[in-house]
Amino acid sequence: MKASLIISVYKNVQALKTILDALNYQTEKEFEIIITEDGKSFEMADFIAQHHFSQPYIHLTQADDGWRKNKALNAAVRVAHTDWLIFIDGDSVPHPRFVEMHLRYAAEKVIVAGKRVKLSNETSNFLMAHPTHILQMQKLMWRKLLFGKRDARYLEESVFISPDSLFGFIPRCRTIRHLIGSNMSMSRNALYAINGFDEDYTLPAVGEDHDIQWRLEQLGYRLVSVRNMAIQYHLWHPENWTDQTANLKLCAQNKAMNRVVCTHGLEKK
Repeated sequence: MKASLIISVYKNVQALKTILDALNYQTEKEFEIIITEDGKSFEMADFIAQHHFSQPYIHLTQADDGWRKNKALNAAVRVAHTDWLIFIDGDSVPHPRFVEMHLRYAAEKVIVAGKRVKLSNETSNFLMAHPTHILQMQKLMWRKLLFGKRDARYLEESVFISPDSLFGFIPRCRTIRHLIGSNMSMSRNALYAINGFDEDYTLPAVGEDHDIQWRLEQLGYRLVSVRNMAIQYHLWHPENWTDQTANLKLCAQNKAMNRVVCTHGLEKK
């Protein structure tokens, strides 16, 4: 196996099914699947037990005790069997060449970083309606771009451009400044160097991506963009964004102290 694909989930079985169906069409087959659940849903457990997996898989759970995604992510890192870890969220569906593109740019001192297109409710329902609809998404996204039905956000992130094609210079020109936790990959060594995800973050955002980015950059890691190559379709759901004030304050404190290696992470110091 060349990579471990870590999927963070919380109760949304239909979204996970859509992701797993899409994974059957990946051009790169040599990866394991780690489903790490910030909770313990019986419906999720039943679905996973009955699902036919094309790749080796692991299902991890923990007590549903508030937002503890970073704890769930660390659990997945510990059990991964490969040296390259790809992270996605349980509401983000990968393009068929997603794993291939992450592995293409994998290197020891880099963080491979992509973005995502946020689908409308209608387009999300289309994607979830049948496993083969993942193969029609590029044609659908092009129609929306060319004919003006822009009912998706960040639609420019939806178009796959092969780095080997005549237009391969376009993704090479597109840089990335901010890490998104639902579309990123890095080596196990990188995460162990900073003691993994900081479990002191107990609210969404910042701790699962921005915090990881600045700590790794302090050790000489750099972002490598896979925009328009590692495409990801974010399924519509009602916005549940929370106030980031507490997380930003914690992050600022850690930066001021240059706390690159967190205290409560893969190991508890």
